[in-house]
Formats: sequence, structure tokens, C-alpha cells
Amino acid sequence: MYAIVRSGGRQHKVAVGDVVEVDKISTAKVGDTVELSTLLLVDGETVTSDPWVLAGVKVQAEIVDHHKGAKIDILRYKNKTGYRRRQGHRQQYTAIKVTEIPAAAK
Repeated sequence: MYAIVRSGGRQHKVAVGDVVEVDKISTAKVGDTVELSTLLLVDGETVTSDPWVLAGVKVQAEIVDHHKGAKIDILRYKNKTGYRRRQGHRQQYTAIKVTEIPAAAK
């Protein structure tokens, strides 16, 4: 059984026990549980995509860690003008572990 969930404007395929990196959830601390909205639910041969049924299905996950991603270097350069700009960025992430995917109500 797996589900497609939405978090931080992105979609992730998750199953029970998976650890997934999502954009930082700033309101939650390590050890808290969060609910993720479900877009699609697959249980064997049964595929549920009806939004009315999935409105009641929330995937439960536990916050494992808050960390930063790899550094991205941004370089801007214009030839013959002496223009150079260097900038770096490290995205904030939250690692969550999926603990429960409830079955869709029939």
C-alpha cells in the first residue's frame, strides 16, 4: 500500500516506514506527528483518487530531523564589464517518517 501526498507544494510517493525529505515544517518539533493530505491511494489492485473519499484520509508521519540540504552556488558574470556576483543557498528540509496510511472508507 502506498499513497501520493502533498507537502510544501510538492508531491511525494510514500509507504509506511519510508523516510521522506520535505520542505521545512517550521511549526513542528522533532518527535511531533503531522498529517499530510492525500492525493492518491493505492492498495493492491484498488486505486482511490476520488477527492470526496480522500478528504477523510490523512497520512500520519513523525518528524525525524530538521537539516539543511547541499549547498548551491550561484554565479553571475558579464563579459568585459567587471561584473561578478557570487551567492550561495542551502535549502531547509524536514525528514519525516510515515507511520500510518489509513484505508479509504468504502
